[in-house]
Amino acid sequence: MATIAELKKDLTIETELLGTPLTFKTTWGIFSPREIDDGTQLLLRHLDIKTDDVVLDLGCGYGPLGIAIAAKAPHGQVHMVDKDFVAVDYANKNARLNGFDHAKAYLSNGLSAVPKEMQFTTVVSNIPAKVGKEMLSIMLNDIHAQMTPGGQLVVVTINGLRDYMKRNFMEVFGYYDKVKQGKDYTISRTVKQ
Repeated sequence: MATIAELKKDLTIETELLGTPLTFKTTWGIFSPREIDDGTQLLLRHLDIKTDDVVLDLGCGYGPLGIAIAAKAPHGQVHMVDKDFVAVDYANKNARLNGFDHAKAYLSNGLSAVPKEMQFTTVVSNIPAKVGKEMLSIMLNDIHAQMTPGGQLVVVTINGLRDYMKRNFMEVFGYYDKVKQGKDYTISRTVKQ
């Protein structure tokens, strides 16, 4: 077992996401601190990004989704939000570490701290299995209100939430597309009409 001093040091993940070599600093207590989780990797493999997209990464953690997207949207903006201040701190560190000044993270419970006039072309999220129906309802309605027409919401969930996401996407957006279902995770997409 490592010493406490060793455990307090940042962990480093060196990986390639969306064809770009990236480095992430993480720490214990943040989701998936040792490696980029399988759900995030699956979502990125099935995500279309334009170079000028304005993106929201909802529940960003230390930033693997948002920062990978920032590499593919150099003329866009990437906003990353999380309710965990440690995650937000690491997402900002990782944006700087990888040289992306057009990606920033801030503390927000859902979209509560996102300026209401901000409009997104793409919203992504690795939705936790225990999100809760009330919070999911708030998030989906807030996302719908802050999406450009034709904007996309792409999420990854555990397979057990697939039908739940379909019902909620249909209720709020009137559209649902199961992009990919893997062994453990499903990528779901909707578009604002």
